[in-house]
Amino acid sequence: MSIALVGCMIGAMLCGWLADKIGRKRLLIASAAVFLLSSIATGAMNEFKSFIVARFFGGIAIGLASGLSPMYIAEISPATIRGKLVSLNQMTIVLGILGAQIVNWMIAEPIPSGQTNMNIMQSWNGQMAWRWMFWATAVPSLLFLVMVFFIPESPRWLTMKDRQSMAMAVWNKIGGQQYAQEELKSVKRSNAEKIENAGLSTLFSKPYHLVLLLGIVIAIFQQWCGTNVIFNYAQEIFQAAGYEIGEVLFNIVVTGVANVVFTFIALFTIDRLGRRVLMLIGASGLALIYLALGTCYYLHVTGIFMIVLVVLAIGCYAMTLGPCTWVLISELFPNRVRAVAVATCTLALWIGSSTLTFSFPMLNRSLGSYGTFWIYSAICICGFVFFLCLLPETKGKSLEDIEKELIKKEK
Repeated sequence: MSIALVGCMIGAMLCGWLADKIGRKRLLIASAAVFLLSSIATGAMNEFKSFIVARFFGGIAIGLASGLSPMYIAEISPATIRGKLVSLNQMTIVLGILGAQIVNWMIAEPIPSGQTNMNIMQSWNGQMAWRWMFWATAVPSLLFLVMVFFIPESPRWLTMKDRQSMAMAVWNKIGGQQYAQEELKSVKRSNAEKIENAGLSTLFSKPYHLVLLLGIVIAIFQQWCGTNVIFNYAQEIFQAAGYEIGEVLFNIVVTGVANVVFTFIALFTIDRLGRRVLMLIGASGLALIYLALGTCYYLHVTGIFMIVLVVLAIGCYAMTLGPCTWVLISELFPNRVRAVAVATCTLALWIGSSTLTFSFPMLNRSLGSYGTFWIYSAICICGFVFFLCLLPETKGKSLEDIEKELIKKEK
């Protein structure tokens, strides 16, 4: 788990610089190739050290794609449907999670109750099933690699590289001649002072303090709201609720289905209700659910009611914080710092993910499941207050209009 997260952080750090250097499309191709090779290599390794290396490169691919994909979608999307299209990125993530859960469930042999780790290690599951679980990911990786050759380069990146005719051709295909001219004028006005991409020194300068704070807090909060713990440590959570290991595998699939269903709902609400409203609903909703979940653990409640609370938590996250985070990170920042800003926020997100993953077992041992979920509830309350005070609404606004609204507050 940890070495993949380290790879994610490195991939996120490289994403901004490489995206500005070689372009969004070429970097997407590179990440797809790394995905494919690491999928095959991870399942093929016979030594733990080489297995770890393959996992590390898989993490790099995730780090690259996790920041680059929503950034590319935001740069190429019309303002009126940008939220919905960037949310499709989150939809594909949760479909991938569900696909992995179902495929793993189908690959694994049924596990009778009372099996020891040694028994499991010597079975099909311990010897070969885990390899096929990794090799199965090569299929979507190959599809990604092939299909990314058919997408255009980001027109905003092309404009910043002074390739205006190519940018106009892309915008013309998206919305016609008038739309292309309006988009080009808007981007050129936004970059009137300096057309080339800016780096970290610009991003961390005073005019960008507010928007950078928003981006980093949103990214870290998406992880530290606690929902990803349910996916990373589903086995421990369901066993603590009284389920056997065989039942746990099925329950994990149930959570994956809930994740997909509620993310699908987000596609129809994010451009209608807005990002700010959904972030507030998500933070407050999870605070209440975690409070109830922690109380149930404290009172030793077991059975189906615990599954219902877990599914509610996943549903609340999937239709609010999950997709909204990627939409906001991709649209809050000005064109000339977007790549490095999205990379910085994605790095913060993966740092949040790794610290959440590392800390949960320790919190669970020292505070119990109830204390851990009460802490996540308190974090969600803090997030609600932060968003209520500082987060603006961005729905229906062009990327350049968002820039004018946010950056002028700091000047």
